[in-house]
Amino acid sequence: MRIGMTYDLRDDYLAMGYSLEETAEFDRLDTIEAIESALRQLGHRPERIGHIRELARRLVAGERWDLVFNIAEGLKGMGREAQVPALLEAYDIPYTFSDPLVTALTLHKGMAKRVVRDAGVPTASFALVEDVADVRELRLPFPLFAKPAGEGTGKGITAASRIANRAGLEKVCRDLLERFRQPVLVETYLPGREFTVGMIGAGSTARVLHVMEVLLNDKAEQGVYSYLNKEHFQERVVYRLVDDPEAVEAGKVALAAWRALGCRDGGRVDLRSDRQRHPQFLEVNPLAGINPERSDLPIMCRLGGMEYVDLIGGIVQSALRRVPSVENVARSAAE
Repeated sequence: MRIGMTYDLRDDYLAMGYSLEETAEFDRLDTIEAIESALRQLGHRPERIGHIRELARRLVAGERWDLVFNIAEGLKGMGREAQVPALLEAYDIPYTFSDPLVTALTLHKGMAKRVVRDAGVPTASFALVEDVADVRELRLPFPLFAKPAGEGTGKGITAASRIANRAGLEKVCRDLLERFRQPVLVETYLPGREFTVGMIGAGSTARVLHVMEVLLNDKAEQGVYSYLNKEHFQERVVYRLVDDPEAVEAGKVALAAWRALGCRDGGRVDLRSDRQRHPQFLEVNPLAGINPERSDLPIMCRLGGMEYVDLIGGIVQSALRRVPSVENVARSAAE
């Protein structure tokens, strides 16, 4: 089966003058090579496409693929992760991972929390700050936690994100509003354990792959899984698979959130426990990083004994369930 690959290559954007932080969510070349190799091992014919402009050029030129393996994050706006899926849908080309609605919704952490809260999924109390003046109307009890509403990879999160008083809240919100030009999500600080839960599948077929606890060592910024902690995880972070009762509860909450939001094929749900040791939904990543060495999802799979090629294969098979004719073609080619 001919599978196109859409992605944003970090080196390309660095060469354009964007900073390391601005490109933090984009992919390294070794990620693209690893996915390409896995697809070949699975018997497919991968073909690199690249970012959305290159995809658009090739679609207009008449090129088509049986499936597109899409990990393009996009560059601008709250709908940036929805751009490639929307374009592929316009050309009736099937693709991996979540659709335009889900990718736009989940990028905005406040909107995602509203949906999961309405679905009965536990999540910390929160508010959105769109202007510094909003801080004066906020009535959540301290300590609080603040972060950009539409960023990933820990961007905008530092030790200062945990806030003890209103003066600190105003300063952090002002800084984040000026720096990221988007709303700031402010939520009750959760002092308990931090989990990230790997997911695969969609709807009734979705299941938890593993529950992984994120532990910070003495070299890390404490109390937050920050941008710097994630960038330097080898020296600052310890990951371990867990299956104690609190971790099992985290998996159940993650699965409920995944289904409530309509996420598909593979990704991660992040949670943190409250003072009563009940895991609370933080956010979901429907386009989770899949670098075989550095990304949380492959790390937990490796810790659990799952080969990288099997992870990629599971994602592809989940996507093919939505296009049974393509799945039949793939089966026939393999026989």
